[in-house]
Amino acid sequence: MTTSSSTHAIDQVIQSRHSVRAFLDQPVHVNMIKEILAVAARAPSGTNTQPWKVYVVTEQKRQDIVQQVCDAQKDINTHPSLSADHQETFAYYPQTWKSPYIDRRRQNGWALYGLLDIQRGEKDKMAAQQLRNFKFFDAPVGLFFTVDQSMGVGAKMDIAMFMQNIMLAAKARGLDTCPQAAWNHFHSIILPLLGADEDEELVCGMALGYADPKAQVNQLETPREAVEDFAHFLAK
Repeated sequence: MTTSSSTHAIDQVIQSRHSVRAFLDQPVHVNMIKEILAVAARAPSGTNTQPWKVYVVTEQKRQDIVQQVCDAQKDINTHPSLSADHQETFAYYPQTWKSPYIDRRRQNGWALYGLLDIQRGEKDKMAAQQLRNFKFFDAPVGLFFTVDQSMGVGAKMDIAMFMQNIMLAAKARGLDTCPQAAWNHFHSIILPLLGADEDEELVCGMALGYADPKAQVNQLETPREAVEDFAHFLAK
């Protein structure tokens, strides 16, 4: 079987995409963002419902959201009981973890902290790194994805495919991204600042910009399981 140059190009974009956690202070032109979104909108959706809505925040709007959410997270760090006031509307992670998923999660966490020279028990450093999430890791563009609350769980699957298209289209244009479910806890702060309707539910956030090539944290390479470990080929 032969492969074309376009196959190699697509494979390269997919395999080189990763979550970037340090961005340059370099603006992204709005026309490029629109181009990326237009391409990404070719994502499949059940019966072509196209359930996604995306808010693109930059400059002052981005800063307003960053400031308010960071303040809320700092309050939680000081008074943990306040976390009860900021609950996500749907469970992204399981209530009870089991292997092999908890093992992969722990491996990812300690690999990240290792690059950042954060040792086990250094809570202040961990809290500071957590706050980086709510600064979009310094990316100049933030994206928030919402869905109408009347839609089913399949709509979130559709939005996930739309988001993947955005990340790949961005990578193909020299940009990088970081999808961030961490924002979901602060939907009550974020949605009003976005001017979202009352029937909208926050699904995810995303940082978008130019990766800082000198940042150690961007050297993190997360492993993937071999095809033989997750795929079952059945012929009979």
